[in-house]
Amino acid sequence: MKSLRLIHITLLMMVGWVCVSCNSGGGAPGSTASAGNGTAPIPAVDAVRVVSQKLKITVHLPGELQPYEVVAIYPKVTGFVKWIGVDRGSHVKAGELIARLEAPELAAQRAQAQAQLQGSESQLLAAQAKLAADESTYQKLKAAAATPGVVAGNDLIVAEKAAQADAAQVKASQDNVNAAKQALQSVTEIERYLQVAAPFDGVVTERNVHPGALVGPAGGPGASVPMVRVETLSRLRLVVPVPENYAAGIPEGAKVSFTVPAFPGQTFAGTVARISHSVDVKTRTMPVELEVSNPSGRLDPGTFSEVLWPVERPNPTLFVPSTAVTTTLERVFIVRLRDGKAEWVDVKTGATSGGLIEVFGDLREGDMVALRGTDELRPDTQVTPRLASAK
Repeated sequence: MKSLRLIHITLLMMVGWVCVSCNSGGGAPGSTASAGNGTAPIPAVDAVRVVSQKLKITVHLPGELQPYEVVAIYPKVTGFVKWIGVDRGSHVKAGELIARLEAPELAAQRAQAQAQLQGSESQLLAAQAKLAADESTYQKLKAAAATPGVVAGNDLIVAEKAAQADAAQVKASQDNVNAAKQALQSVTEIERYLQVAAPFDGVVTERNVHPGALVGPAGGPGASVPMVRVETLSRLRLVVPVPENYAAGIPEGAKVSFTVPAFPGQTFAGTVARISHSVDVKTRTMPVELEVSNPSGRLDPGTFSEVLWPVERPNPTLFVPSTAVTTTLERVFIVRLRDGKAEWVDVKTGATSGGLIEVFGDLREGDMVALRGTDELRPDTQVTPRLASAK
């Protein structure tokens, strides 16, 4: 009996548990239907506004210092170095004698030209003397011919023709003298080229010859290298290759700062002086020159520099936080939130200003975009924008 009572109690407990389970199961379908028939929760997305502003930033660009003027000096004539008075590092003034050459063949040409000039002058003197004598004879015969029968007419004609021939000879001799003078002057001028002078104030940065060396014009004998190279150091050019996306609105005449490795911690300045207005197709950069005053000669040509380049746009452009731009293998886009739905807008990016980046695409100022763009936020997804502050 006691066993039967225990069994009965156990059965009652099992029936009660089943009833409780049934009641619980009976409520679940009601809540699933409610969930199925109701609206799923709409996710909230942090959003920011597209802003329009003028770009005004500073970027670091590489540059190279170059001399304002530089020339490789070759002599104008072929000769041997007789004397050279400068070396690497020498300061020279415009017109200062740098080297003296010697060319024996030029000395021979000058002697020959002088001999020809002397010969031509002697011929001229002889022709002038003959002309004077014949002219005197002709004038006397002409005066005597005034009395009929004193002078034969033929003698007068012969004397006149002789004077005319002498005059022609004098003119030819004068032409020969002039030609001989020009030849001598030409040789003399060429001999002046044996004196090599500095073309401008500067510093000799390269010397390649010594006394006795054969030198000549560029491309001629002995012209494998220049005699010396002179550069202007008191005035330099800082050449900056500006990327094409920064080439618009270059501030001509503006002061630009730069640094060089030789003087860490020090900042120098130059002025935007010359803009090439042509983009190099290989590097996609535009060379821009800054003029740098270097009276103390501290800065050296050939030095690489880091230029603090100002970038400005002539007109306002659109900006969004950098986190709003999504880049995939196929596209670059941002997620715009409009009418409670997400949509992808393809964009091209530009310069970065702080935490913002330029974007160019089908956008307007004031458009709301997702603060953190992601391709997981698919187009036409319903969202609730939650305005956040752009940082």
